[in-house]
Amino acid sequence: MRRSAAALCVLLLAAACNGSGSGTKSGGTLRILAGSELADLRPVLDRAEKDIGVTVKLDYAGTLTGVQRVLDGSAARDHDAIWFSSNSYLALHQGAQARLGPSVDIMSSPVLLGVRAPVAHRLGWDRTRPTWSAIAAAAAAGKLSYGMTSPVSSNSGFSALVGVAAALSGTGAALDRPTIDRVAPRLRGFFSAQHLTSGSSGWLSDAYAADPGRADGLINYESVLLSLNASRRLPEPLTLVYPADGAVTAHYPLTRLAPASHVAGDAFRALTGYLRRPDVQRRIMTLTHRRPSLPSVRPSAEFGAPPPELPFPNRADAADALIDAYVNRLRRPARTVYALDVSESMRGPRLAALKTALTALTGADASLAGRFQRFHDREEITLLPFSSTPQAPSSFVLPPASPEPELARIRAAAQGLAAAGGTAIYDALEQAYALAGTGSADRITSIVLMSDGEVNGGATLEAFRAWYARQPAEARRIPVFTVLFGESRVSEMNEVAALTHGKVFDARLQSLSAVFGEIRGYQ
Repeated sequence: MRRSAAALCVLLLAAACNGSGSGTKSGGTLRILAGSELADLRPVLDRAEKDIGVTVKLDYAGTLTGVQRVLDGSAARDHDAIWFSSNSYLALHQGAQARLGPSVDIMSSPVLLGVRAPVAHRLGWDRTRPTWSAIAAAAAAGKLSYGMTSPVSSNSGFSALVGVAAALSGTGAALDRPTIDRVAPRLRGFFSAQHLTSGSSGWLSDAYAADPGRADGLINYESVLLSLNASRRLPEPLTLVYPADGAVTAHYPLTRLAPASHVAGDAFRALTGYLRRPDVQRRIMTLTHRRPSLPSVRPSAEFGAPPPELPFPNRADAADALIDAYVNRLRRPARTVYALDVSESMRGPRLAALKTALTALTGADASLAGRFQRFHDREEITLLPFSSTPQAPSSFVLPPASPEPELARIRAAAQGLAAAGGTAIYDALEQAYALAGTGSADRITSIVLMSDGEVNGGATLEAFRAWYARQPAEARRIPVFTVLFGESRVSEMNEVAALTHGKVFDARLQSLSAVFGEIRGYQ
């Protein structure tokens, strides 16, 4: 009996040391650069801290920004791991593998189409699974409209772009430049039906829920579509369409960065082991509507049969060519009015920061993300400076053949901004709506409002609210993206964004250039 007791003690001690006991706490903090859609895992991660003692700090970044930070080494300076929906695009770049350590898939979600039930029934998609070719044909014929995230900012949009292009190519092989050019006319027809864009999957879902009449459905992760249905924010649930020829699936690999410390490595192993426990996998599935990665955990009944996996480009230049084609040739071009505060308080470094941010969008930012965040071919841009009153606007349309002369004009206009006078935000905002019009079937229209202070002249927020309520429905579908800068009145900027179904961006803790680049995903 004494030998058995002693042996048991040894086994228990070993379990405590290697972390296999359910009550073991490994401790440590894991700093993770992650996609914003992983915010819904916060309850699971908080529970992990209680169960295993690992504190998880998530910092969010867009897809291309995250890739850039891994490749240039900046991610490893203040993070131990990355956690995006996919590492496929990152893996295409030279030197990427040397910067990455072990990777563990945590969950999965294919990128699908969700449509309103009457539309699905009219097209027969509630009875049979259409191909992407059939979906593209319906879109080109005006029988389907949808919202989708930007492939530059969000992996769901990039996965949708890759999936549709791969399916339409009909080759079953990875995309290359000649194939992209060959399917471009059909892709252009498909993207002509995109009425709503976004820099994140979550904002796209929220914007659609706020106004379901603006499109027939959404292209998004299966998990986002299921979550939207479960939220009961729609008049009726979306019908999920699983394309017969396949989709691109996100597997959410939690990946340790190669330079991470031994302590971070221990925390990484403890966390990945915890997240793949059967009970935690079920909790993730219930909470986030993502599929479990553990084969022994049965997916719930809400999931349809998984679609075949479509091929991903096998070269970085092919993937980049596809993104370039989308922003400059395939998608509906943007129309944006920039209402820019040039009051006296903007004098000096603040005005210089504004000029730098606008100049970066003309092609001055040569980073991976910056290349695709510049103003795009066919895009219409209006700069509306304001101080005590709105000033004369300057409008530009970038020709597809040679945009550089027009980009140079935008740079010159930005450099010519001068600061003086007061701050009449709402007079400028009303003028911005007048310049934007009531929206257009061939453009995606938005307004960017940047101010560094409080209103001290012109219309009040209450007056603007009343004015806005009198505008036609199409005008009220133009979102305002407000930028907090300097001493912006946070409550008012939040209210403007909420009223117009826009979004608030904070340039007080990061550069104005970074914020303007982030907004590009929503235009």
